[in-house]
Order: sequence, then structure tokens, then C-alpha cells
Amino acid sequence: MRIALILVPYHLGHEGLAMGGGPDALLNAAADALAGAAHDVEVLRIERKDRAANEIGASFELVSRVAEAVADAVAREAFPLVLAGNCLTSVGIVAGLGRDVGVVWLDAHADFNTPDTSLSGFADGMGLAILTGAGWQALRELIPGYRVVPEENVVLAGVRDVDPPERDRLDSSAIEVLAPIEAAERLDAALDLLHERVSDVHLHLDLDVLDPSAGRANEYASPGGLSADEVERVVAAVGERCALRSAALTAYDPAADQDGRIPAPAGRFMERIAAAAQARLGARAG
Repeated sequence: MRIALILVPYHLGHEGLAMGGGPDALLNAAADALAGAAHDVEVLRIERKDRAANEIGASFELVSRVAEAVADAVAREAFPLVLAGNCLTSVGIVAGLGRDVGVVWLDAHADFNTPDTSLSGFADGMGLAILTGAGWQALRELIPGYRVVPEENVVLAGVRDVDPPERDRLDSSAIEVLAPIEAAERLDAALDLLHERVSDVHLHLDLDVLDPSAGRANEYASPGGLSADEVERVVAAVGERCALRSAALTAYDPAADQDGRIPAPAGRFMERIAAAAQARLGARAG
């Protein structure tokens, strides 16, 4: 399968800083996992153009650059696999696909704040909210191909660290929320319902969905997360039901991973994602 491996090595617009160092740190694991499965991999690196922009402006500029890169990959029939510092990147990925998709969002955090509910002002804690049509209206509508994913077409799994105002938004939303302890029991039913509404899916995998015992992905990692095997099961379950159109691995800060444990499972996740995408899309083509 042809894969466009798109690197977005930025954290809040700053290149290589904190989680912005993750994409380059995972590149070797990606190359080994994907080349070992005989995929045709091209590596693309997103670059900022407006170096004078503030953090918010720079973050949205990068989302636009990602949308353009994904649209180009899709036009060349390449599967977009994105390694990014920030979760906000998935807004650009979905925009670049040029089709309606459901979203499976794996994350320790809900990323469902808006500027009105955020207690920190952390823009990267708003990615899923923006994707589902809330917050930053003027900036989000500048993203090429931006489209809203209806809340009912989102499965949020592994979440366990949520701000109180964000929890209120989440509880009143139509998003299917699976805490880590619920994932094994409720995952299949949630994905079956998602498949009834959409046939295509974008998979967002924030590496802090992992329990820190499997490796500390970043400074925001919290206990009670999924094991690497459980994450792989989610990938397989998504691929069994839907056409996996794109995927993102995000939020890896090498400085937080002092024993270097994250790249190995991340490589396995990428291998499983590529296999799931190839099998399902190949079956549909046949």
C-alpha cells in the first residue's frame, strides 16, 4: 500500500519543542514497521510559512498545511498517516480527506474544551471540539476543506482526565465516551453503532491514551490508561468494521519518556493501522 507519512514536528507552532520533537523521534520506528510490511512509504514534512504568527495563529496555519498535504496524498491514492506534536492536527486531516468520516479518538483527555470553557487556554485541548464544530469559528473556517464531524459520529475511548467545564460539555454531547475500564466491554457495540452511520473513519491516537506503565508519552500522561494490547485491539476492531481512511499518532514528548519505551508500541500501532487500512480498502476495491 502507498503511504504518505506526514510529519508535523510542532508544539503550539514551535518546531521541535516538547511534543513537537515526537514525530522525528518516532520516524525510525515508523520506517521499520512500515517498510517491514513492504509498504511504499513517502515521508513528507510540514513546514510553517508565516513565522511571525502567534501560537494560536501558527497552530491553525499548520492545520491548514496538513489539510493541503492530506488532500494531495488522497489525490495520489496514498494513505495519510500523520505523526504530529498536537492533537489539533486531526482537524486538518479530516478536512483534507474531502469526504464525510466518523472519528475514533483515543486519548487520555477529551480535547473538548472551547475558548469559553478552558481553564488553561491550552489550544491543543480543543481539537475534538473544533472538529465537531465548536470554538474558533473564524479560524477554523479558513482551513481548506474544513468540515464538521457530527458528535454522534465520534467514539472517544480511553479518556480519564477531564476538566469540570469540559465534563459538562461532554456529558451533554452525543459523543460515545468510553472510559478505559469500559473499553473492553462496550467497544464493539460502540463501533457497530458508528458503522451504521458512517462507512469511513479517521483514527486519532494520542499516545497518552496508554497507561504510563507501558511508557510515559508526555507530561500530561495519567494513570489508569489502556495497555498497548488494548490499543491494538481497538485498531483491529475499527478496521474490521469501517474503511480506515487516515490516522494520526500524536503528543509524544521524548523528554518525558526517559526510558525510551514509547517508540516500540508506536511502531506496532502504525503497522496495525496500515494493515487494517490495506485489508479493508483492498476488500472494498475488490
